[in-house]
Amino acid sequence: MNQTPSNAGPVAGSISRMPDPTEYVPEVKDISAALFRATGNKSVPRATINLVHLRAGQIVGNTYLTVLNTGFLRKGGESEERITAVASWQDAPYFTDAERAALALVEATLQPAPHGRERVTDELYAEVARHYDKKALATLTVAIGQINFFVALAVIGKPQPVTSLADEQWD
Repeated sequence: MNQTPSNAGPVAGSISRMPDPTEYVPEVKDISAALFRATGNKSVPRATINLVHLRAGQIVGNTYLTVLNTGFLRKGGESEERITAVASWQDAPYFTDAERAALALVEATLQPAPHGRERVTDELYAEVARHYDKKALATLTVAIGQINFFVALAVIGKPQPVTSLADEQWD
């Protein structure tokens, strides 16, 4: 398992904290595949979903998620300027109003709300709904749920940073 005997963390040369969780909970593959099918219904551009997922990885400070989603965006033909500017999307000139609404929604979902306020305000919801029809809004919501599913695996298990899901992620 590439762990020290005390399970204090990975040994030299190893990054992952745990082995591939699908070896122990094979249903994770089915869940993952279902989420990818659900978000791949083309109601929201794949680039938007990957931008949202990249921003989520940045928010939670996870190298695996940021490297993986950066790789997806590059393979999808996104410019380096757009990829780099996701971290500062609010004042970057590279995003559409719809993408900005989606990025604001993932930030509101993942970050604590100011005391006494909702994370997703009625105003934010209305702004997102202005850019996405009901199916797209539901898909975007599932995409945020999808990345949250992977956030837990990524921050707890700490898989190897990869640019493709075909690469070896777990020690």
